[in-house]
Amino acid sequence: MKRVSLLSLLFIVCAAVCPVGAQSTEAFDAFLDKFTSSAKHQYTRIKFPLKSPIVLLAEDGETERSFPFTKDKWPLVGSEVFVEERIDQGDGSIYVSKFILVEPTQRVFEAGFEESECDMRIEFALVDGKWYVVDAYTGWYGFDLPAEELNEAVKHVQEENAAFKELFP
Repeated sequence: MKRVSLLSLLFIVCAAVCPVGAQSTEAFDAFLDKFTSSAKHQYTRIKFPLKSPIVLLAEDGETERSFPFTKDKWPLVGSEVFVEERIDQGDGSIYVSKFILVEPTQRVFEAGFEESECDMRIEFALVDGKWYVVDAYTGWYGFDLPAEELNEAVKHVQEENAAFKELFP
């Protein structure tokens, strides 16, 4: 009888501490390491289309055109992209890359010259215990790219992606 009571108590404690369906949360550093070292994994951890579209100017220089940021436009990123640093360019300008937001369920990484617009911004969110890219801005599709040249830029990104996939399938 004593053994049954002890097992019952153990079951009750475990049920209270370990609820059914509880998920473990993926560590961000482990996620980022795998994300940047496998093209296949990277594509599975991006919520396409991203929240923000690609916005470019039409040929008239005034009309904005929006394009969904879809998988075919994503430039695969390696670990070197997420190095946090400040680089003095020697001409008075400083290039900064760092996580500007580090929260338990959200991370934002930005890179660009100080006192200027960013060249890259990638937003990560924790969804059901796993990290995903949910939004991004990249210089590949900067506002200075004419909308008429988007297809050529996408073609170039896809060529770069093919090289990345050879190294990091």
